[in-house]
Amino acid sequence: MTAFTLDPRLQNDTFSIGPLGLCQLLLMNDKRWPWLILVPQRANLAEIHELTPLDQTMLSFETAMVAEAMKAATACEKINTGALGNIVRQLHVHIIARNSGDTAWPRPVWGHGSREPYSKAEADQLISTLRARLLA
Repeated sequence: MTAFTLDPRLQNDTFSIGPLGLCQLLLMNDKRWPWLILVPQRANLAEIHELTPLDQTMLSFETAMVAEAMKAATACEKINTGALGNIVRQLHVHIIARNSGDTAWPRPVWGHGSREPYSKAEADQLISTLRARLLA
């Protein structure tokens, strides 16, 4: 059995928020949109249907739990959820807080403009807020 390792592109582009039951929870380092990524801690998977039925259920539960925490933490209008994997093949799910005033609205965030990295203090603040909501 191969051990789970995080894709280097995800490792380099995110801050770790921490593990959930199935997934690692990450914050994308782009402050234009609060953007979380769930990565199931299973080796060599690219598609949701490759998870066991129990893991599929856990992924669905964790996605909803994180989306709810994100919506509460950011007071956003809309949560976008997606699992594309066109560039990073490792199975991962994006949860993005959107508002009608954001620079890409109403289009997808992928490929829009240049990333605006968080300062360490900004990232730490959002991570702390999310952790508090997820552990409440």
